[in-house]
Amino acid sequence: MPTVETSTAPTLITPGRFAGKAVVVTGASQGIGQVVAERIAAEGGEVPLVDRSEVVEEVAAQINERAAGTDGYGYALPLGGLDLEDAGSSRQFVEVALKEYGRIDVLINNVGGTIWARPYQEYDVQKIEKEIRRSLFPTLFACHAALPTMLEAGRGTIVNVSSIATGGINRVPYAASKGGVNALTKALALEVAELGVRVVATAPGGTLAPPRKVQRGPGPEGEQEQAWYQAIVDQTVSSSYMKRYGTLAEQAAPIVFLASDEASYITGSVLPVGGGDQG
Repeated sequence: MPTVETSTAPTLITPGRFAGKAVVVTGASQGIGQVVAERIAAEGGEVPLVDRSEVVEEVAAQINERAAGTDGYGYALPLGGLDLEDAGSSRQFVEVALKEYGRIDVLINNVGGTIWARPYQEYDVQKIEKEIRRSLFPTLFACHAALPTMLEAGRGTIVNVSSIATGGINRVPYAASKGGVNALTKALALEVAELGVRVVATAPGGTLAPPRKVQRGPGPEGEQEQAWYQAIVDQTVSSSYMKRYGTLAEQAAPIVFLASDEASYITGSVLPVGGGDQG
């Protein structure tokens, strides 16, 4: 992970912005998903946390400890062990959320992430398929599972987390996956806008984060793989007008905004969040 200057801007909480809303966050055990879930809860939302890892139980416990005895703070519902690469897991979290809250007001699709870093010709077919399954299918399946209840209610918001890596190097299958997320966002938004549902996305750039609790893949091994990964880091910083990686808070803020009623006239948009890099 690069050592670069990052913003020290404080996290600004808007109390009550999600009061009375059920906001599902996928990939909530760490990184951007965890920070988004914490922010939504701090602003009053009830937050089902969906993840394949049981680590999400710890995140929920921390949120609920803060919420106990605190006015205006939402509670988290941990839903671990759900691998969203399988369509059945998406149907399962929807069923649980409807049973618990009677609705899903907002769905934030955060599952995904590049597994390998290498030039395209160095991928084998199995790796290509795994990258696509990891970073496109969970968003496709989750939207498909949650959409009917939003359409029935005549309202709802879906926020997809894409990536500026659609314009990056050494991650072609991942870039293709996130390009699919962008297309899904725009096409679905067009279909359902007049039915009361908004569909939007952010495209995060390079983001500094603590070491992952659960690894996506084996990580770069050997000098050649390290060099391929370093090329991604160098290109990411170079492509940013600000010449730095962002922070988790800087990525969470636009996601939370787009999920809120303050963004009620925004749909079909993919917002790059990469210090000026448009992806």
